Amino acid sequence: MIPASDLRARFAVALSAMYGREVPAYTTLVEVATAVNADVVAHEGAEAERLGTLHRVTAERHGAVRVGTVAELRDVARLFGGFGMHPVGFYDLRDAATPIPVVSTAFRPVDSIELARNPFRVFCSMLVVDDRRFFTADLEQRLSTALEARTLVPPDLVRLAVRAAEDGGLPEPEATTLVDGAVAVFELGTEPVDRAWYDELEAVSSVAADIGGVSSTHINHLTPRVLDIDDLYRRMAERGIEMIDRIQGPPRWTAPVLLRQTSFRALAEPRLFRDASGATFSDRLRVRFGEVEARGVALTRRGREVYDTAMARVDGLSDEAAAREWAQHFPGTDQEMAERGLAYYLRTPDGLEPVVYEDFLPASAAGIFRSNLTSDGAVDTDAEGTSWSAESLSEALGMPIADPYDLYDAQVAAGSGDSGA
Repeated sequence: MIPASDLRARFAVALSAMYGREVPAYTTLVEVATAVNADVVAHEGAEAERLGTLHRVTAERHGAVRVGTVAELRDVARLFGGFGMHPVGFYDLRDAATPIPVVSTAFRPVDSIELARNPFRVFCSMLVVDDRRFFTADLEQRLSTALEARTLVPPDLVRLAVRAAEDGGLPEPEATTLVDGAVAVFELGTEPVDRAWYDELEAVSSVAADIGGVSSTHINHLTPRVLDIDDLYRRMAERGIEMIDRIQGPPRWTAPVLLRQTSFRALAEPRLFRDASGATFSDRLRVRFGEVEARGVALTRRGREVYDTAMARVDGLSDEAAAREWAQHFPGTDQEMAERGLAYYLRTPDGLEPVVYEDFLPASAAGIFRSNLTSDGAVDTDAEGTSWSAESLSEALGMPIADPYDLYDAQVAAGSGDSGA
């Protein structure tokens, strides 16, 4: 029997290899991240591994995929369930500064032991086709028809994943069948894209076109983790790879919190198109990019309130000014963070052990999306949006969506009995 943690590790490695073949710049990103991590550990020693060992950080990935309907999301959820990955958190990117017509959750291990074995996570966005701010009734009907005509995850693969989830793993050769089949689900499709249909959706949202304008789904980015994202940003630029204009998230700080992200810009990838006459031709699309992240300590509910206030204050400031402002809100040591109840820590015989933030930030995710979109699209601000919440998405999925704070509270209670909150 191959346990779920090993299946998950194999899935992450196989998906990474596939994406590297499709997007060679991703391989460069991984190489640079690996080099930066090794240099940071060599320079800082054990302190560099306070938020995860070099082995874990180097192996860590998060992916991002997009689906069009609840039924597709349900199938993807069952597929990830076979790898011990469960839905955690609810994110509504329609509320972003540049609204994107999706709601999202993330699939990841929820047990601290499973996270330590392999922390692979996938951010999954679902198109909200009935939101009148983006889609007219006519466009919704045509888009729904197109989405319902496709099958993203083969039924046999879903059944195999459900079996893996129920049994906690699979024997061979079924284990290899599951991994290979899951990777194939997220490969870039080769079927010609209807140019007029894609363009119609892109006028609403580039993300809507990427989801509904094609007959399959694909990995949009696969993200390595790095210990010094500022150094990585510089090294990537030195290699001639075009990066987005800034690092998303909080400023650089001695006690890093939550998540900092950046990416290289979406690449112009060759794709096959079909015109109105049925003739095919080659063109390019910019939808996939290479994201990288640096993770910090998870914040308590109290800490998140302080974070939101601080982020509003540093918006638009220079790096130096942002750091000065940040110091007005967050201390620079674990001890002070714990004393003020701002972050989660395990109290061990060796002192405070930070609880790594395992989740995502809507503003940062939207900022990455926005920096890689071909246009802002169109939003009817006078129309009424469709209501979605963690509860309604959980009901639609037929499975609970865990609250990240509940998971961190439980992790700390099990580990030391004191959250610092």
